[in-house]
Amino acid sequence: MPTYISILRGINVSGQKKIKMADLKNLYENLGFENVQTYIQSGNVVFEYKETTATALQKIIFDAIQKHYGFEVPNLILPPTEIETALNNNPFMDIDKMYFTFLAETPAKENIEKLYAYSFYEEYYELIDKVIYFHCPNGAGRAKMSNNFFESKLKVMATSRNLNTTKKLLEMAKFTS
Repeated sequence: MPTYISILRGINVSGQKKIKMADLKNLYENLGFENVQTYIQSGNVVFEYKETTATALQKIIFDAIQKHYGFEVPNLILPPTEIETALNNNPFMDIDKMYFTFLAETPAKENIEKLYAYSFYEEYYELIDKVIYFHCPNGAGRAKMSNNFFESKLKVMATSRNLNTTKKLLEMAKFTS
C-alpha cells in the first residue's frame, strides 16, 4: 500500500482552526487510512492508503475536516518521493532557518515573473518546480515573504514547513513503507 504525506494549511495558528493531533489521527483512521502518524501540532500526517490520486485524497480530507470541525482546511498530499526530491534539490543546503513552501500546482509563468520582482532585506528564495526554498534569518513569524505572500503572488495554494519538519516527515514515511 502506498505511503502519503498530508500537510494541512493553517491549523493551530494563533488559536485559529484548532485540531488536536489525536483527534486528527482518529479522523484519518475513520477514513480508512492505515498506519496513521501525526507530527507536531501543525497538521502533518503520514499514512498508508490504497493507490489513488493526490487530488482525490485532498478532497476526502478537506470534506472530512469541514464536516467534522465546521471549517475549511486546505491540504496537500505529497508522496515521499516529492519530499525527498525537495530536500535533495535544496539550493541552500548549509543554511539554517530554511523553509520549504510546497505549492499545490505549478504557478503560471506570468505570476512567477511577478514574484521575482520582489526582494526583501535578508530574505531570499528560489522556486524550483513546485517548491519555494526560502530563507528568513529572523524567523518565519517576522518574514515579509510569508506563506500568504507566496500564495497571493503566485495565485496557488501553498503550505510551508521548516527544514527539520520536512526531514522528519520523510523519515516517518520511510519507516511506514
